[in-house]
Amino acid sequence: MKKSKPTKEGILAVIHKTEDWTAVILALLLGLLPTAEVIARKFFHTSVSYSADYMRHIVLILTFVSAMITSREKKHLSLSLSLKIHEPLKTWLHTAVMFLSTTITIAFTWSSLAWILTAFDPSTKIGFIPIRIIGMFMILGYIVIAFRFILELPKGKGHWYRFTASFGFLLGSFIAMESIGNFLSVILNELPSFMEPVIRFIHSTNAFLALPIIILLILSAIFGGPIFIILGGIAYMLFARQAEPLEIIANESYSMLISHSIPAIPLFTIAGFLLSESKASERLVRFFKAFFGWFPGGLAIMTIMVCAFFTTFTGASGVTILALGAILSFALIEGKYSRKFSIGLLTASGSVGLLFPPSLPIIIYGVIAGVSIKDMFKGGILPGVLMVLSLVIMSIVFASRNKIARENFKIKEAAIALRKSIWEILLPLAILLSYFGGLTNLEESSAIAVVYALIIEVLVHRDLKLKDLPNVILKGIPIIGGVLIILSLAKGLSYYIIDAEIPMKLTEWVQANISSKYIFLLLLNILLLITGCLMDIFSAIMVVVPLIIPVANAFGIHPVHLGIIFLANMELGYMTPPVGLNLFLASYRFNEPVGKLYRDVFPFLIIQLIAVLLITYIPFLATALL
Repeated sequence: MKKSKPTKEGILAVIHKTEDWTAVILALLLGLLPTAEVIARKFFHTSVSYSADYMRHIVLILTFVSAMITSREKKHLSLSLSLKIHEPLKTWLHTAVMFLSTTITIAFTWSSLAWILTAFDPSTKIGFIPIRIIGMFMILGYIVIAFRFILELPKGKGHWYRFTASFGFLLGSFIAMESIGNFLSVILNELPSFMEPVIRFIHSTNAFLALPIIILLILSAIFGGPIFIILGGIAYMLFARQAEPLEIIANESYSMLISHSIPAIPLFTIAGFLLSESKASERLVRFFKAFFGWFPGGLAIMTIMVCAFFTTFTGASGVTILALGAILSFALIEGKYSRKFSIGLLTASGSVGLLFPPSLPIIIYGVIAGVSIKDMFKGGILPGVLMVLSLVIMSIVFASRNKIARENFKIKEAAIALRKSIWEILLPLAILLSYFGGLTNLEESSAIAVVYALIIEVLVHRDLKLKDLPNVILKGIPIIGGVLIILSLAKGLSYYIIDAEIPMKLTEWVQANISSKYIFLLLLNILLLITGCLMDIFSAIMVVVPLIIPVANAFGIHPVHLGIIFLANMELGYMTPPVGLNLFLASYRFNEPVGKLYRDVFPFLIIQLIAVLLITYIPFLATALL
């Protein structure tokens, strides 16, 4: 009996399962290693050899495996512009974006390969693993992503779309010829003589092509270009224009991904998904409803508290809106709140937890700005409370004016709700006490959060089974891959900004033209609000923070206060028309036109804007707990 030949679909299924299981295993290792380190240190007074190095390099591998999956699922973060473009222009534009994305990704591939071979010799190891092997996951990730950019395109008559985008492989290799030369010089022990004039020609060509490609990259953002391609591509072409070593991009990506505290990003994301995929939301809704339902606006307050809880862990307001929007909107509308108010409140509350520890944006800001993450956590508490209170006050006023009935406080129901949700409520307390008490560092705290959430949802409440764990982790992988690949490539742009002394020049200009600290803070708020509206928070941290820190220092603004001002504005930007991310996610979740959401969210935008101004002009709110 003849064996049937493997089909294309069968081969793809094997590849997809390999990617998925690799990501799941890496995520579990990332959680288990620091947990084992804590147990070894506390109970056996020893340590796990190379655990910190292993953990940070696992993050590097997980980043590129997750990015591959994110590309496969077409979930890379992009600018959320809802443009109505008709065929055939829509297909042409999409082809152009994919062509440009393929070009830049192939350029990343060559520069990363050259960097790995020149930066590390074969004897360099992490524990027993050669670092070149770890670095090869970077190469594999870029190659797979490039192929998927092409496979995403429609076939079209004569396959011309894919042939067009495939040309990106050639162009990407052309602009990366210097890296190819460096690669050959390592392999052959010297640069082939014929390559020298070729590289000189490429230098002059790249200097000519840099500005047009940068303009095209910026334009591609409008039509759905992946943010990591845009930021990394701009940095790449800026370095190429100056004839700087193109391997800087790969070096900065590597240094970013193995940074202290970065492992906390995927770990807290996984902990958040373990909660959101269980029935934790139902228990927390019941708890907050029992304890706040007797207040005026009690159901609205419950909604705000639950949203803040989940956004704090996932670091992504979109997850909160998409995961909890249905249950919370149903509760509000059943409680006689208008649909307009309910959807407006949920859209505004989707990002309200970003200032509370262990918020991922706070961690990333601390890493990039060089500010103590522990201080940033402390600094975010009172401003975070103020942001929550602004929505609470508005909810109370709305409920009182519309005479919405309160629920009676029932001691028995409150006790049952507390008993059922106590383990979820203790999770943030356990993290804060272990971290601020000095028992664990941030990576260890995030790993403990994953293990804690896993034990609670699998063994205590039994909402999840062990066989469900891979699927839960995989739901968080697109966020992990999307965020970490942006951070890794945007680091190159940050390096260029600092290397070109742009912050210094900006500081000199501001000091020459703006004398008042308060006018500067007002202009900063306007700039950050626009930034938060147009960019995702992770890209904004990487690109904007290096620019504003020296200027703020010149005006004597406390580093933690500046960080909280930045993050509060980003939080507000999520719901700022015309392209705030929450507006589009809420439009999708609640099946409402974006234009209508502008009107629904406007009152909440105003009250949150007042809170942001108070945070800006009252530094005590951010520095009181330091």
